[in-house]
Amino acid sequence: MKVRVRKIETTPWSRLAHFAVCGAVVVLIWIVFGQTLSYDFVNYDDKTYVYGNPLVSSGLSLHGLLRAFVDTQTNNWHPLTLVSHMIDCQLYDLKPGGHHFTNVFLHTIAAVLLFFWLRNITGKGQSKASAARTSDWSSAFVTALFAIHPLRVESVAWIAERKDVLSAVFFFLTLGAYVHYARAPSVARYITMSILFACGLMSKPMLVTTPVVLLLVDYWPLNREQRTEVRGQKFKAEIWWKLIAEKLPLFGLSLASSIVALALQVQAPASVGQLPFSWRLQNALVTYVTYVWQMFWPANLAVFYPHPDDHLAFWQVALAAAFLIAITWVVFALRRNRPYLLVGWLWYLVMLLPVIGIVEVGLQGHADRYTYLPHVGLSIALTWLVSDVARSLPHRKEILAVVGGGIVIVLSVCAWKQTTYWRNSETLWTRALAVTTDNDVALTNLGTSLMDRGQLDDALSYFQRALAVRSRSEHSHYNLSLALIHDSVGNVLARKGRLNDAVAHFRQAIEFRPDYPDAHYNLGTVLFRSRDLDGAIAEWRVTLSLHPNDPGTNANLGNALVQKGLLREAATHYEVALQSEPDSPVALNNLAWLLSAGPDDSLRNGARAVELARNLNRVSKQNNPFFIRTLAAAYAEAGQFDAAVKTAQGASELANAQGQHGLAVQIQDETDLYRQHLPFRDRTLRNAQ
Repeated sequence: MKVRVRKIETTPWSRLAHFAVCGAVVVLIWIVFGQTLSYDFVNYDDKTYVYGNPLVSSGLSLHGLLRAFVDTQTNNWHPLTLVSHMIDCQLYDLKPGGHHFTNVFLHTIAAVLLFFWLRNITGKGQSKASAARTSDWSSAFVTALFAIHPLRVESVAWIAERKDVLSAVFFFLTLGAYVHYARAPSVARYITMSILFACGLMSKPMLVTTPVVLLLVDYWPLNREQRTEVRGQKFKAEIWWKLIAEKLPLFGLSLASSIVALALQVQAPASVGQLPFSWRLQNALVTYVTYVWQMFWPANLAVFYPHPDDHLAFWQVALAAAFLIAITWVVFALRRNRPYLLVGWLWYLVMLLPVIGIVEVGLQGHADRYTYLPHVGLSIALTWLVSDVARSLPHRKEILAVVGGGIVIVLSVCAWKQTTYWRNSETLWTRALAVTTDNDVALTNLGTSLMDRGQLDDALSYFQRALAVRSRSEHSHYNLSLALIHDSVGNVLARKGRLNDAVAHFRQAIEFRPDYPDAHYNLGTVLFRSRDLDGAIAEWRVTLSLHPNDPGTNANLGNALVQKGLLREAATHYEVALQSEPDSPVALNNLAWLLSAGPDDSLRNGARAVELARNLNRVSKQNNPFFIRTLAAAYAEAGQFDAAVKTAQGASELANAQGQHGLAVQIQDETDLYRQHLPFRDRTLRNAQ
């Protein structure tokens, strides 16, 4: 009797298995990056984007939403990124853990979207169960590489790089929407895809190359041109022209975003000068290869890598160019049997193009964050290649599972360790100095961190080392860098009370970069402390010519003008400061005092003074006797004497409780005036701070 053995056909993964993979990836992400929830802000762009940006730190508002689309403070146009920071400030205030949580959460969403997009586009419609399983495993491995590779640390652990993780979410949503459109074209689906793409551009302009990526996806795995291959090569060319024409609106969005980005970055007053084109081209060629090498060997990673200038050896540049040409030739030659190689390689080359350094913005030679999305292309090409090559191996599944699992574990450990360096500014820059050489940016920022902690002598030492490094180059490209370092030295010397030495360094900074607003502002501050009012006013006027709406400069200039007796002009500058920073305590207090107790009768406005003083005390949480005293004077000027008496008494009691007994006595004297229904008008403006 024969026993017939029934062959069991293995089926592709179930829906439950897909969600299990996603769950594993999510767990890995939070193991690696969850530690950042206890980390601090760092002093590298976090201040510009979040805690030092009044537009963002004030939280979500209609005014903020509108301003986000025209804001130029960050020298970037990414309004959705700014809005996301505003939402964080609304939810978490300036507690950095909440901001880190959002970064990790967005990265998690991006990874999950990548997996389902890859599985959908490479597995759907496969004729064989084995091919579908290959797509499942390959998609899972590519997703894991994207999720936990050490090169991802900079994009996820750095709060200021919110634009990376947010743009990635919209990028993968755009790809998903495009596949949906390509399989069943309709106007509604095209509009949906275009809106998602526009949102990605408004998160980070680096996505300008997305239309090219969509063309690559058309080639593989969608194979849109092969549907009509039987009609010949001529007709296939016509199909490609139609596919390109189909994406012209997307190219238009990319062009508009590129123009805005270049206008803000390259033409900004604080933008760096351009290195010679030959230097930029040489570095770009080497950087392309560097990023490939770092994908396999992610060691000695740093937040900032100094630009090599013209120090690259000829053999390095020639070898890099030969490598790029050779790989491009190979993947093109193999395009028929292994089209994923061509797609993945061109994905990598094209997506890096905006940030490879040909158009130079910044002092860095290269940056880990720039590989965030481009490396997806390399991962796809290599993973599918390994799957193809390994088809004939015995125990293929077991070998790939062990090797792939080992790679993911090793990379996860390395990424976890790399993430620990982002704990705070000091650990970040100390690590950068340990793995790079002649890094004046790291020296300067570490010095700034120490200065903020009050370690002035140590900070000065780092600034002087940075100055020694940067002074070796006489190229005008580094004038801004030299100005920054001299400005930092001046700040330390000013804190140490060495005002004359500080003035000398600020003037040196201005000599290197006359259009550097911070140097003019800081010089004005030191001159003000030295009682050189005319000099301070002159420097602050220059600062405002470079940065017209800066609230701090307007408020300080107002204070100097008050001391010069130019009260009406001072009031104007306080108003401008409040337009940019409505909760500025200095501007609120001093303008309210001018309107209620100033010697210029034509300026007095009791109702406006009360409005400003109430807002002032809301901001200070009723904890500053000077500010409460201002509110009492405003009430008196408005004729609300009962409120003035009650408020002044509260200010006097608070001053006594805080040990400011002289102020308490002074306020008590003013209270007697209010009891007599007399507004207090201190013509010496003692309350101006």
